[in-house]
Amino acid sequence: MMRPSPVQPDPLTDVSALLHAADDLSAEELDRLPYGMIQLDAGGRILQFNAVESRLAALPQAQQIGKLFFSEVAPCTKVQQFYGRFKEGVLHEQLDATFDFHFAFKQSPRDVTVRLFYSRRTRTVWVMVSERSNTRGGG
Repeated sequence: MMRPSPVQPDPLTDVSALLHAADDLSAEELDRLPYGMIQLDAGGRILQFNAVESRLAALPQAQQIGKLFFSEVAPCTKVQQFYGRFKEGVLHEQLDATFDFHFAFKQSPRDVTVRLFYSRRTRTVWVMVSERSNTRGGG
């Protein structure tokens, strides 16, 4: 009797598979994803910043590369919930955390779901940002 071949996860719909494959995606492939994707080095410097995140954050994409994410781009993230998890993940070379967050940008504040994922292969952290569908009014 033949066994069915295992179904390979689709990195575009399977978020875990996407994060594990993110290091291998080209800039163009990152830009086509339905999520904001930011790759940070161990010091929090932006290595990649996709088009979706650029549009959602209202920040020019190319100008974010090389900037310090937690102090120059999104200082509102320099809190335990976000930056603390990032630092711990880099220190222990292990991170896969999902949480809701409010980006308090002056021009485009937004409520999002963030997933931080540490890549042991590249020793970087991927920040996946997706819009929360059940955002509440107020601040």
